Amino acid sequence: MSLSLNQWTTRRWSLAEAVDGCARHGLEAIGLWREKVAEQGLARSVKLVRDAGLRVSSLCRGGFLTSGEPAALDDNRRAVDEAAELGAACLVMVVGGLPGVRPGEGLTAGSSRDLAGARERVAEAVSVLAPYAGERGVRLALEPLHPVYCPDRAVLSTLGQALDLCLPYPEEQVGVVVDTFHVWWDPRLFDDIARAGRRIASYQVCDYLHPLPADVLLGRGMMGDGVIDFGPITRAVAEAGYDGDIEVEIFNADIWAADPDEVVATMKARYAGVVTGSS
Repeated sequence: MSLSLNQWTTRRWSLAEAVDGCARHGLEAIGLWREKVAEQGLARSVKLVRDAGLRVSSLCRGGFLTSGEPAALDDNRRAVDEAAELGAACLVMVVGGLPGVRPGEGLTAGSSRDLAGARERVAEAVSVLAPYAGERGVRLALEPLHPVYCPDRAVLSTLGQALDLCLPYPEEQVGVVVDTFHVWWDPRLFDDIARAGRRIASYQVCDYLHPLPADVLLGRGMMGDGVIDFGPITRAVAEAGYDGDIEVEIFNADIWAADPDEVVATMKARYAGVVTGSS
């Protein structure tokens, strides 16, 4: 496994700047976001990454499938096509929260409380998207999110839930994301990592800060600054058979405001000293 920069960690950088930063810091892989790809243009993004000799460890994100609207499926097909062009190892799927609840916003008159129904809609959408992705050589990676995000971002809250949803499909079509921020608390985590095996499509790391800030979306910290014990999780993921890149994905206002080169330098040091223990 080797280190990858998820470009949201250095959000100030454009895609071109992030690719250049990876090259200057000796990284071999980058995790891309669709917004940044769109700003640069898909063809230009593909060329930048390939000319730099980088792997695309993931493309973020597809998902938000719980509305049941055809437009959501259309957007996810476009995301699959983009992932195929970029040669991404997987397309990360943040599946969506309760229908009618927008990310970061409260309930409205049109909001639903039907959690079971929302999960059924995710399953139905995956049944449509999995073969489409498979035909294009793209692997969907279902990402469970911490339960605090269940109302508005992901009705999948545990690795076990995500794994159960992907098992009907070939492992090259649908896998799971192990993101330490979201799953560190789960008492079944190590059993489900072992059960996932080669279904692990992406391993993402950052720390869980305590106490969380007022905006819980920004409660991710640099590894070593929070409560997560990374060593056992990293070993379990490796023992399960995952040998892909380890992405550092951090949503944090202070880190976003810092010098991106300093952020990457710190990231490399913490990766070696905290995540893999190789320093």
